[in-house]
Amino acid sequence: MSHDHTSAGASHGNLKQYTVGFILSVALTIIPFGMVMSGGFGRGILVTVIAITAVAQVLVQLMFFLHMNSSSEQRWNVIAFIYTILTIAILLVGSVWIMNYLHYNMMI
Repeated sequence: MSHDHTSAGASHGNLKQYTVGFILSVALTIIPFGMVMSGGFGRGILVTVIAITAVAQVLVQLMFFLHMNSSSEQRWNVIAFIYTILTIAILLVGSVWIMNYLHYNMMI
């Protein structure tokens, strides 16, 4: 049972990657926070900016901190992540569909 830390399956980041990821994460947090606190923007623009920065934040976290990419070492992690996203999407869409169906039948 060897503890080889140089195996091909272990993809660790370096200080530069973590620093870039941290700076991007902070920027993607400050942008919507500043817009909300300034109060000079419409509700639609705020919701759009918050949604876009939230998706960008997730992608930054996945790439810079979890090191998920298209390499062969990360294939199973990416497959598990996609499966999780699909399961959550099915759960959410199915729940909304059922609630809409129940609402429609209660109004008849």
